[in-house]
Amino acid sequence: MSELDSFGAWLERQLRRSRVSQAELAAALNMTRAGVSAWVNNRALPRADKLRSIEEFFGLLPGAATSLQDAEKRAVQRIWYHRRAHPDGGREFGNAAAFAFEADLATLAREATQNSLDEGLDPTRPVRVRYTLHELSGDHLRAFKDHLQWDDLEPHLRAAARHRQKVARVLAEGLRELDQTGSLLLLRIDDYNAAGLTGPEYDDGRFAAVVRRQLDSRKVEGRPAGGSFGLGKATLWANSRLGLVLMNSTLSEPYEGHHERRMIGRLDLPWRRVDGEPFAGPAWLGEPDETPGFRRVARSWWADEETARALHLERESQEPGTSFLIVGAHDMSNEGEPGRSDLAAMHTKLVVALADNFWAAMTAGENTPPLLQASVTALRNGEVVIPEQRVEPSEYFPAHVRALKAYLDGDTVDRLTAVDQVALARVPLLVPPLRGTGDKPMEHRAVLLVTPADDSDREHSKIAYMRGSRMTVMKRRPREVPLGTDPFQAILLAGYATGEEGPEVAAAEAFLRASEPPEHDRWDRTEELAVVYARGALTRPKTFRADVDAALREIVGRREVQAKGGPSVLRELLQLDTAVGTRRGEGYPTVRHLEGAIDDTGAWRVHIELRIPRRDDPWVLAPVAWFHGQEGGQATITWAELTAVENCEIDGENLRVAPGVSSASFAGITEVSSHLVPAGWARLAVDVRRARGART
Repeated sequence: MSELDSFGAWLERQLRRSRVSQAELAAALNMTRAGVSAWVNNRALPRADKLRSIEEFFGLLPGAATSLQDAEKRAVQRIWYHRRAHPDGGREFGNAAAFAFEADLATLAREATQNSLDEGLDPTRPVRVRYTLHELSGDHLRAFKDHLQWDDLEPHLRAAARHRQKVARVLAEGLRELDQTGSLLLLRIDDYNAAGLTGPEYDDGRFAAVVRRQLDSRKVEGRPAGGSFGLGKATLWANSRLGLVLMNSTLSEPYEGHHERRMIGRLDLPWRRVDGEPFAGPAWLGEPDETPGFRRVARSWWADEETARALHLERESQEPGTSFLIVGAHDMSNEGEPGRSDLAAMHTKLVVALADNFWAAMTAGENTPPLLQASVTALRNGEVVIPEQRVEPSEYFPAHVRALKAYLDGDTVDRLTAVDQVALARVPLLVPPLRGTGDKPMEHRAVLLVTPADDSDREHSKIAYMRGSRMTVMKRRPREVPLGTDPFQAILLAGYATGEEGPEVAAAEAFLRASEPPEHDRWDRTEELAVVYARGALTRPKTFRADVDAALREIVGRREVQAKGGPSVLRELLQLDTAVGTRRGEGYPTVRHLEGAIDDTGAWRVHIELRIPRRDDPWVLAPVAWFHGQEGGQATITWAELTAVENCEIDGENLRVAPGVSSASFAGITEVSSHLVPAGWARLAVDVRRARGART
């Protein structure tokens, strides 16, 4: 932006803030309105004496008109603007986008960090993301609430909490905890080397997509973005018990002549009535906008350093990026009582979640920088209680890091002959053309990396599927791996995750993104594939997975064909089946993954992961096991032991899953006396059914 452009935007902002017309300024400066118009419209610049007069007229400090800063003698006025209720009586009792994800820290870390990666600026340097937990109490809390204008905000929070819907219940619990404990937890997410919230207040741009809109992803074509639904940002508000997020952005592209400290707050509440007046839901903390058509709407303001510190949104440098402050942060999956001891648990959960989801983005080659650096710290009233911990991917996924680093450094082999080697195979993905174009399919050659597992690996012998900026979409066990295969780790890089360029890479990236549901947790049949792509697109993800499995088997060893009773037969017995043919619709819990082995007593020891549809009531489920080929009431196998693993509890022979949970897992040991045949003679199947007497 030129000096002329910068001054015109700066002067227009001063006129708007002071509610002064161009004619009024012209009269005060003893000049024509056309002269002021020429300044505003970038056709001329004022002389030095006029610059000083402009500063005096607007009450600015000397030099403000030259530096083009706001350096005001008066503080910028801030208001809470609450959107009025719809005139037709329509009401919303929560942001639907927020219900697409669980309100827990692991989900937040995945979605927020992926958004930061998607907005990376300089590809030669990593995006830096820092999470800061900060507990406030006493004078520190009172000072923060004063700057937040709590007296204007609290009546709306209290009114919204009186409803009976889920959002209101969460809000009521947040207010109760604040009242009883006198403490408030903040979670700040800072990113650097990112684009920042650029663009105008209300028109198209990153700022409006995050602050003003829902389901606007603002992904740039041709870039390795993760999401495509615009849902991920909703996790910021979902993880606030008060529905409140404050923002401070340093822009990569100036707006109104400014780069630093573009600040605003957004509150997401359900419909409410305050002092007899109905309000629709969202509210914004900002400077009152005097632009015609937006009068008294709160817009972003250019804050000073003192205000940024008071709102706990100060940034460490002028590097572009954004700081999001979640006010009243909480972790829905935490079953303990809220309190100070939670800081350590939340700190650990964030570190683990960042490692689980972004170890690949944090891996560097000899001449290839990592895409991401991430760290977590915790404070209490401004004092460090847990020092900043940088997430080191090799500490959590040593074999995976070894495999990816070998690929980045060009140090792979065709066959594994040593424990430190990494094998590479190319797997074709035939991308169908767009519907109606008449184009031919394009072949993308994805990259499969395989290496021996590390002794410290928590799980092994799965394939991690990635695209975009090395985003892990899913992990799954390959089918028909030969018996006796040594534990391994495998990575499938597709689309932009390969680090390659070309039309076939872009086509594969777009196709795979279209094959993902909003959770971005698998490649499967979707409505978008059916609508956008030519015939055959719906079966292509399944074919691709089968080709990946075949390529992996070629690396780890060919399957032996032996006589009955040999290893191949035993391998068939170990292919645990998730009751194909008993799969229910999306409205009922289903088995997502089943793994296990036969122990020395002849019992099956299994670990089962469930997909749970969200609802407001708990699920009460009965896990049922049987041997394939022996279905029927008398053939049902009883459980010797059931153990809750995650997001559920054992109630006798049933599982109880809390409301709002999307996944759960449990472990079980079968009762040998209930086996009609020895365990090694048949495959085990497990299903979950409604417990007797339980509501659906």
